[in-house]
Amino acid sequence: MRHARILHSIDQLNEIDRLSGSSDHVGVLIFKHSTRCYVSSSAYRKLENDWDFGEDLPLYYLDLIRHRDVSDAISRRYGVDHESPQVILVKNGMAVGNASHHLVSVEEVKNWL
Repeated sequence: MRHARILHSIDQLNEIDRLSGSSDHVGVLIFKHSTRCYVSSSAYRKLENDWDFGEDLPLYYLDLIRHRDVSDAISRRYGVDHESPQVILVKNGMAVGNASHHLVSVEEVKNWL
């Protein structure tokens, strides 16, 4: 995903929390993607094609097949049950919106903002 930073480490969640509270951003979006799932691939394409946030909303991409430990840490840290595909909007270090499966969309993220 050309707009995304790769999320591969639990330590990066501290960076996400920091950025999510910055006045330079409206929050941070995490996209959890299963590379083995058709629905997830469809959500991935939809996000990529419709993305129009620029740098106002940093996007982190997690390949949860390779980094299930990070996905589990996200669930614990932000109190959001694991789903795939899934987007989670983080503001001030807290999850303020999440959607999964066919509800993953730029439009849904805009509703949370």
